Amino acid sequence: MSLIKLSSSGYATTFFISLSKHLIHQAHSLSSITQISTNPPTPHQPANLHPDAYTWFQLLKQRPPLSQLKQIHAQILTQSLSSHPPLMSSLILCYLSFHHLNSAKILFDNYPCCTPPTFVWNLMIRAHSKIQNCLEPIKYLGRMLCVGRHSMVFPDDYTFTFVVTSCSHHSSPIYGEMVHGMITKFGGRSHLFVGNSLINMYCVFAKLDDAQKVFDEMVDQDVFSWTSLLGGYTKHGDIVKACDIFDGIPIRNDVSWAVMISGLVSSKRHIEALDYFWDMLHSNQVKPNEAILVCALSACAQLGAFEQGNCIRHYVERNNISKTPNICTALIDMYAKCGRIDCSIQVFNSISKRDMYNFTSMISGLSIHGLGKDVMRVFSQMLAEGIKPNEITILGVLNACSHSGLVEEGTSIFNNMEKLWGILPKIEHYGSYVDLLGRAGHLDKAYNVAKSMPMEPDAVIWRTLLSACRTHRDVSLGERIVDHLRQLGSSGQVLLSSLYAYMGKWESVIHMKKQMGERRNTSELGCSWIEVNGVNHEFRVDDRLHPQILEIREKLNEILEKAKLGGYASSTTQVTFDLSEEDKEQAISLHSEKLAIAFGLMSTKPGTLIRIVKNLRTCEDCHLALKVISRVFDREIIVRDRSRFHIFKQGSCSCNDYCMNLSTPSNHAHQFSSPKNRGEQDKKSKKI
Repeated sequence: MSLIKLSSSGYATTFFISLSKHLIHQAHSLSSITQISTNPPTPHQPANLHPDAYTWFQLLKQRPPLSQLKQIHAQILTQSLSSHPPLMSSLILCYLSFHHLNSAKILFDNYPCCTPPTFVWNLMIRAHSKIQNCLEPIKYLGRMLCVGRHSMVFPDDYTFTFVVTSCSHHSSPIYGEMVHGMITKFGGRSHLFVGNSLINMYCVFAKLDDAQKVFDEMVDQDVFSWTSLLGGYTKHGDIVKACDIFDGIPIRNDVSWAVMISGLVSSKRHIEALDYFWDMLHSNQVKPNEAILVCALSACAQLGAFEQGNCIRHYVERNNISKTPNICTALIDMYAKCGRIDCSIQVFNSISKRDMYNFTSMISGLSIHGLGKDVMRVFSQMLAEGIKPNEITILGVLNACSHSGLVEEGTSIFNNMEKLWGILPKIEHYGSYVDLLGRAGHLDKAYNVAKSMPMEPDAVIWRTLLSACRTHRDVSLGERIVDHLRQLGSSGQVLLSSLYAYMGKWESVIHMKKQMGERRNTSELGCSWIEVNGVNHEFRVDDRLHPQILEIREKLNEILEKAKLGGYASSTTQVTFDLSEEDKEQAISLHSEKLAIAFGLMSTKPGTLIRIVKNLRTCEDCHLALKVISRVFDREIIVRDRSRFHIFKQGSCSCNDYCMNLSTPSNHAHQFSSPKNRGEQDKKSKKI
């Protein structure tokens, strides 16, 4: 019977007793040697046949479990073998593999010879760099340099790599630069690993000139060298330089493309990110990894580029790419932000085992579409499946309640989020709750919530409440809120001026304009995007830069004239200038979404759905105009503004005018499947 298959340590003991020393050394090659008994010698067991240092060394090479490691260590001490350097090095390595830093440190400090070899120093430095702050690796490096003068043990390239990496992880630029000086002294800066770690360190510290200098001084660069430098420039917003670096990479892999595309997405240069993505696909040299696909879908989501996002989904399915949880989450988000909440629900229902991120993305998507009742159903389903929400999930639910007027539900969730799910409300949750109360007209309660927050309300919360005051025509509270904004060094004059204009208080408007004139106007300009034939077009308020702007303006005038015949009457109450009614109408006629609509109608076939993304909230007049335009021209128009989605169809909006405070919110029911009933749903082929 083969001893390799024996599991009893008793058999192994008998085996060693019956062997001579010669046979013991032959047994070192057997994997069953890990079964050797570590008990003290028995009276029947010859002492000279016990495992020697070499035997224990071979056992340690097998990386025994921690319990056996401690037994082996005890036997080594019992047999007085602790003066064997290779054996001590193996013990240190084994203890470090179990993160037993103290045991390894004791062995290291009592190393049998004057100083451990370099690779053992490297083991200790690397272990400390992972667990403690970077001071310990530097201390070890200092000790190593001191003893090295006498024992000829010096740091090598791996030593410096571990120490520099430690400095990067723990954000210690002073120590990192000090170590760089040591590297220069020892002549190790030209080594590939050392150079790469220095590039990465300086990129972490945003010292891109130093990173570039290290890169330029390297004799050889690999893909990691290029990618690290590229990542540094993209992370810190120098996209022009990043593009130059990317163009210079000799051989690009999926990581290089991922860093470039994700950097563009992070810098909100979504159109360029998609250009790079399609260039990568057309090159046929690199296939996109999960990170690239998620970034590309994110860019489509931000742009509202449904056609391109849908193409990416078809690419994934056509190439049998696994729909990982991250890709599914990105698809749900993309479809929702492109106005196709039906497709989001389809992807969500197709996931066999949903995670917290899938649910959160679905909840957020339904929220921006104002589908509060659906959000509550999905949230209940999430809890029923035993998935705990995180703070972003709760924020999505609160936003849904705000957009749908679900005051009782939102109040209950806000008041119980810490008790039920252990989530302490952050300033974003308070802001959403204040928005919920403000939209519903509970201005005094919203104001009291803002005043009683455990943290200081920021300008966003006060502006949210001021916007509610404008909607509900509460001048007195609006003036108090502007005082709070002034104390924060922020300004709410634009909103307050609009509120005065609503109320016809033109003297107050003029006074506010004078105050605003004394300061630099930092108001964000309205901007809208529309995708036509896979190309995104940008329009600003009173745009004059688009190459077809004259034709677009002429088309817009035609559209507005037909809309007026269809019942559209412009709402000029938000115009904060005391102008004639005709001049006011002219001022609001050139809002960015109106220009985008005109371009969409003149560039697409009759009946084609029009999607627009806007950076600000849609004003009351544009909301009224788009409702009538959707009916007169028989077009479905989807607008995603800063706050939510508006789906205009046959003269009505999906928000039921709640965002304009003209009516009560609506909630259209959608069907969501659970893993148990999804099979039945598929058989019925229901389309959501």
